[in-house]
Amino acid sequence: MVSGAPRLPSFLLRPVTRGAVHLLCMVAVLCGATAALGQTITDARYTEPTDRYAHGVLGDAIEWGAIELSLSSGERKLIRLPDHMVFEDLAPRLHDLDQDGDREVIVVLTHADKGAALAVFDENGLVAQTDHIGQRNRWLAPAGVGDFLRDKRQLIAYVDRPHLKKELKIVVLEGDRLIELASVPNLTNHRIGDDFIIGGVRNCGDGDMIVTLSGDLKYVTNTRTSAGGHIITRVAQFHDLESFDPVMGCEY
Repeated sequence: MVSGAPRLPSFLLRPVTRGAVHLLCMVAVLCGATAALGQTITDARYTEPTDRYAHGVLGDAIEWGAIELSLSSGERKLIRLPDHMVFEDLAPRLHDLDQDGDREVIVVLTHADKGAALAVFDENGLVAQTDHIGQRNRWLAPAGVGDFLRDKRQLIAYVDRPHLKKELKIVVLEGDRLIELASVPNLTNHRIGDDFIIGGVRNCGDGDMIVTLSGDLKYVTNTRTSAGGHIITRVAQFHDLESFDPVMGCEY
């Protein structure tokens, strides 16, 4: 039984292994891959709020049991998770990760006993995911997508356990796998109970950079990555959420 209003997606900043998951689909006319043949995703939203996984990391006990995809044909497709899984997230993120002209959907997919994983869906279902963290009530927070290594690939950045491990990770979608390319310690982008993720990706004419907080929550940081390593710059002191505005607005 779900109680209370579901958490609404909240965006702080203005500039903001093919898995063995059994998924059910519901489409206005057809169900399955044939329904999505030649179609692309135009929009995505979480639906079917549920309290079956009461972690509450995002401020309440409500998560999501399904995702609804809007297709270019005008049809809608519902992908429903089994009872031991939820989308523990704010909103789906649409990006063309493989740069084939069709956008994929990036989500946080959480297992009741194994915790969160970063996952990518397309119009036919699950494409790839990272390993689940391995323990209940362990979460990750997406940071954004960009050409972080400056090699023309679209990479995903996220923070693994932003309240515990505080490790920024960068992965790339290759076929049906998400492959880790880099990790940077002592960075975070979420505080327990906040119904938003802090920071994002900025490009002020010098390439895509990942904006987060330092692990001690004292500084707004820019992370620039390359094949040779990472440069982490403390851009400003963190006082409140407005501390991010000049950073994302390229004033620093």
